[in-house]
Amino acid sequence: MLAILGGLGAALCWAGAILAASRATRLIDPGSLLASVMSLGLLVTAPIAALSGVPDDLDAGSVGWLAVSGAGNVVGLLCAYSALRVGKVSLVGPITSTEGAVTAIIAVVAGEQLAPGAGVALAAIAVGVALAAVSRADDDEVRRSDLRAALLAAGAALSFGFSLYATGRVGQDLGIAWAVLPPRVVGVVTIAIPLLVMRRWHMRRAALPFVVVVGLCEVLGFASFAWGAQHGVAISAVLASQFAAIAAVVSYLAFRERLARIQVVGVATIVVGVSVLGALNG
Repeated sequence: MLAILGGLGAALCWAGAILAASRATRLIDPGSLLASVMSLGLLVTAPIAALSGVPDDLDAGSVGWLAVSGAGNVVGLLCAYSALRVGKVSLVGPITSTEGAVTAIIAVVAGEQLAPGAGVALAAIAVGVALAAVSRADDDEVRRSDLRAALLAAGAALSFGFSLYATGRVGQDLGIAWAVLPPRVVGVVTIAIPLLVMRRWHMRRAALPFVVVVGLCEVLGFASFAWGAQHGVAISAVLASQFAAIAAVVSYLAFRERLARIQVVGVATIVVGVSVLGALNG
């Protein structure tokens, strides 16, 4: 039950993050958005981690998981923000949400067991991603944008999958505060500081509220996932992926986004596949 609650909490937070990010990427470039989000996140998480103290279980293995967690999240967010800059939330979100399936596969390889039938659900998710990436629009530029967004979203899902598994391991070994911290440190060191030195970190007043929402939602989502993952990495990751369904509905109602019929079929297949995978593993 706790793994389910943690995963659903993460889903709500990450839905808010991707919706706000879709608006922010229309105003500032993905690199500047990522630098801003990670800097804000570090300001929030660093004091909490400092107050919790250095964990007694911190060793070389834990440091390795911290590095994978941080690097995977930063690369994934950069891919996701780049995808949102050229594509629709209702397309990017569902493909990115397959991070849960990637995490589940990694967890199985590492020794966790999934229920029989999970392989069919994973295959359905893969088919859904392929269909969602297909665009039958008459405009060649739209087709190219959809394909580029789909490929970037797939890259984000792969990176997030490794990051989520590492975050789950860190949360189990070192606690939630230290599970949330690594991506913020890596993001500031590798993205924010270099952009600041090169004077390529841009910000517009109109983008600031969206940046704040993204930053806070990312931190809260990560904390909720890490808490749930202490009780089951695979199920928490799969349920957290439901952020795509929430974001797709909101983007349809609020932003009037439209997809081709075959893309709708693909998105629906992804959502159903992820849901079934979560139910089987629950």
